[in-house]
Amino acid sequence: MKGFDTSRMSFCLRTSPFGPVALLWSVYEGQPKIRRVLLSTPELSVKQLLKSSFSDSIPSACTGIDEVADRIEALLQGEAVIFSLDVVRLDLCSEFQRKVLRAEHGIPRGSISTYQRIARHLGRLSGGRAVGQALANNPFPIIVPCHRAICSDRTLGGYQGGLAMKRALLEMEGINFDGTGRITTEDFFY
Repeated sequence: MKGFDTSRMSFCLRTSPFGPVALLWSVYEGQPKIRRVLLSTPELSVKQLLKSSFSDSIPSACTGIDEVADRIEALLQGEAVIFSLDVVRLDLCSEFQRKVLRAEHGIPRGSISTYQRIARHLGRLSGGRAVGQALANNPFPIIVPCHRAICSDRTLGGYQGGLAMKRALLEMEGINFDGTGRITTEDFFY
């Protein structure tokens, strides 16, 4: 978790059908801002990740962070929720990653795009892998809905919370799959 000062971070935990979710946050310019959203994976739970990589973070909450955490919990239960990027520390990301995250954030619920289409939208004609890497390191999954980016062959690609979670989130949004696990739509955003 390079680039994060864990000694000043607090965390807020929520439960979900996909396991615990943690919001790592701190006060920045007088406002509580999310520095990272941690998802449980099949290999590592959020609690293990907090202990191993963010051991100096402390459990704490405030109204603004609790509201975001409640909204994440609602989204993971299937509700339609839109997040503002004002609650996250995009300044901790590279310029390219900020562009990718903003583009991904612009994909509406029930829509998908491909890594390559996002790259083209950003003016990087052959930047699909770079977009995929930027999303693989998305510090704000769920808030920036990186589950809405897939491979050009309509397979899922990757996801921090695991492919089962990515598929379930897409299905909650009305995205359909064929018998081979490929997304059936030909209608892509961007």
